[in-house]
Amino acid sequence: MRARRQSATAVEQIEPARRQHPEVRRRLSGPGMRTFFNIAAAWELSVNEQRGLLGWPAASTYHKYKSGQVGTLTYDMLVRISLVIGIYKALHILYPQPELADQWIKLRNSNALFGGAPPLKIMIDGGIDGLYQVRRLLDARRGGWN
Repeated sequence: MRARRQSATAVEQIEPARRQHPEVRRRLSGPGMRTFFNIAAAWELSVNEQRGLLGWPAASTYHKYKSGQVGTLTYDMLVRISLVIGIYKALHILYPQPELADQWIKLRNSNALFGGAPPLKIMIDGGIDGLYQVRRLLDARRGGWN
């Protein structure tokens, strides 16, 4: 668990202007993807749900990532991973019961943003904008981006 927190912190603390630099992306890619897979396991996501959150990489590319062959991820994919990490973090702050925090994205939600659907639906169907919307909602509920 501690390694997950350190990886998450590393991804989130790079200055925005430097995040697109290839060397920074290369350095963040492995830890970011490992953290993503740990969160996906906690959330019990299917392969297609994981691919959807990552922006629909080809199945063969996804399986390369899963086997540890990450290389240098695109800026878009690193942003998606950072948003997933932020959502995971916010949920565990808002819901001290780990089971509820990890199930929340699959539970039907009456908030107008979700229209009765589970948050995971907007996180996948809405693309990166959907991830941003869920992240902003949770961060507003917990009182900020920290």
